[in-house]
Amino acid sequence: MPLRSAAGRGEAGAGAQAPTPLVLAPGLMCDRTVWEPLLPQLARLATCQVAEYGDANDLEQMARRLLDAAPQRFALAGHSMGGRVALEVVRAAPERVVRLALLDTGYRALPAGEAGEEETRKRHELFAIAEQQGVRAMAQRWAQGMVDPDRLHDAALIAAIVSMFERKTVQTFAAQIRALLERPDATELLARIRVPTLVLCGRQDGWAPVRQHEEIAARIGGAATLRVIENAGHMCTMEQPAAVAKALLQWLQR
Repeated sequence: MPLRSAAGRGEAGAGAQAPTPLVLAPGLMCDRTVWEPLLPQLARLATCQVAEYGDANDLEQMARRLLDAAPQRFALAGHSMGGRVALEVVRAAPERVVRLALLDTGYRALPAGEAGEEETRKRHELFAIAEQQGVRAMAQRWAQGMVDPDRLHDAALIAAIVSMFERKTVQTFAAQIRALLERPDATELLARIRVPTLVLCGRQDGWAPVRQHEEIAARIGGAATLRVIENAGHMCTMEQPAAVAKALLQWLQR
């Protein structure tokens, strides 16, 4: 199934606010594990579903699969590649998204010239490791740059990230790398977003840095709130789940 239910009935009692349908879009080689630490808190206000992309190899196709399984109207949060998927959902069906959260993500197409060549080289280098040594070996290499450097010795955190990646195949990795390298530009789309939007990232995110999120929030304008999570890198939902959940609950209540 393209969407997997995650728990959440909202708060009980007379007069309690009905829970918000919330779709959570994971990033590259990620699954519900990246959202799992947040779910007990989010269940206070939301009925959560985690998107699945299957064998999709472009962001628009991923967005269509998400939309096919989503409620008619819903809040949408995307992490990393999932943030780019979320933007394609908004591009395709803006009337269905009632609020938007973009976590540790980007909005521009692959840059021309040396910068684009360098990103392509790094992604292909990781794919070669996955193909030749296995996904686990690639994940162990990848994780080194994806968390706050102070958490690199957190064995439980690194093991959870590596195990999550290991559940995906080399073929899935190839498909998702292609989707990212061929990603559409969302610069003009950001200016059209009018729903309450949370733009969030880890302070130590070296892949999708704070300045990139400042640009996203500025391009969205008055609908956007920027939050920077301290002591967290790219995998902020797993590194600092309490702080991220607090920001998302505030966003759901806006």
